[in-house]
Amino acid sequence: MSETKKDGIGSMIKLGCVLAIFAVASCTVLALVNNFTSPVIQANNEKKATEAMKAVFPNADSFEVPDFTCGTTKSGKTTVDSIHLAKKDGNTIGAVVQISGPTYDRSTIMVGLDMSGTVTGMQYLANTDTPGFGQKGSDPTFKLNNGKTFYGQFTNFDSFRGFVAGETFDAISGATITSVGIATMMNDACEIMKECLDIGGIK
Repeated sequence: MSETKKDGIGSMIKLGCVLAIFAVASCTVLALVNNFTSPVIQANNEKKATEAMKAVFPNADSFEVPDFTCGTTKSGKTTVDSIHLAKKDGNTIGAVVQISGPTYDRSTIMVGLDMSGTVTGMQYLANTDTPGFGQKGSDPTFKLNNGKTFYGQFTNFDSFRGFVAGETFDAISGATITSVGIATMMNDACEIMKECLDIGGIK
């Protein structure tokens, strides 16, 4: 083997070793950074979740994950991301559900329900529907004919009436699919919470 070939192989081995050292060092640094940042990220996420739950259930002073399973959504189209019991002075006064499902594209909302089956509030957490149409649902500047925002109309809504777009609540003009999708999520969320809270004999 010529000296040139030996030098070439040696250079490749040396380069490979250097790259391996850099890779190990990078992984070590990333692991250390992750160890420091993960608790902070988790704390921030928990804070945001608590703030969102407080927004839809302002009378509660704390929220707890139930120690039992509350079931699945009846439509089969939505996904319950989380459910918490709303507490005040240690007593359960309702529940809060985060639920996702198809609208024109997809949305995630948070809904609160008290022990009488009345919606205490609804907020959007995500909305990827069409701007100017389905996104009006989460737009705080968009007002329905009744002067309320689309999501604001659900506060103090009697869930036993059921959620039917254009009948029991005002739909968004030009965004029927979005409105129907929200109706499905609201129905599923409230049924899950009624089951969880044993409201109306559902359990």
